[in-house]
Amino acid sequence: MSVDEVDKVLIGFLDAQRSRALEIVAGLDDEQLRKPVLPSAWTVLGMIEHLGHAERHWFQDVALGSAEQLPWADDPDEDEDGPYMSSRPAEVVFAFYRDQVERANAVLASTPLSTPPRGRHNQGDADQVADLRFIVLHMLEETARHLGHLDAARELLDGRVGLGQDDL
Repeated sequence: MSVDEVDKVLIGFLDAQRSRALEIVAGLDDEQLRKPVLPSAWTVLGMIEHLGHAERHWFQDVALGSAEQLPWADDPDEDEDGPYMSSRPAEVVFAFYRDQVERANAVLASTPLSTPPRGRHNQGDADQVADLRFIVLHMLEETARHLGHLDAARELLDGRVGLGQDDL
């Protein structure tokens, strides 16, 4: 497989993970979206918002060096390290996540994965971010990890399991 083919596969896997996040939580009502069910106290809606912020941070702040303004004012009481909760309307959070995925996909469509980032991730693994390919791999890991959380939360909320299964 060529590097270009591998890059297309990586992006395809990332898109599949993103779709699964929405499939896992589809059909939950507002009360379920906001109910913490795991000891960490995050909510399903908060996790979807967190995934949107992760897309924004990695593909805009880090890859491009700047990000579009958030559609809402920063919340000074919000803790970036969790628990992930959201007071915003569910439709706003889901629209935010979809918008961030679209923006990330625009970056991926116009930028080779070998491109070094123009911005910086200011945490422990900052020096590892060599190129856009690393960002894709990181977001694959980040999204997949949180899909496990969403799966567990869904099962605890209504007993449903196996949602968002892949056909790979």
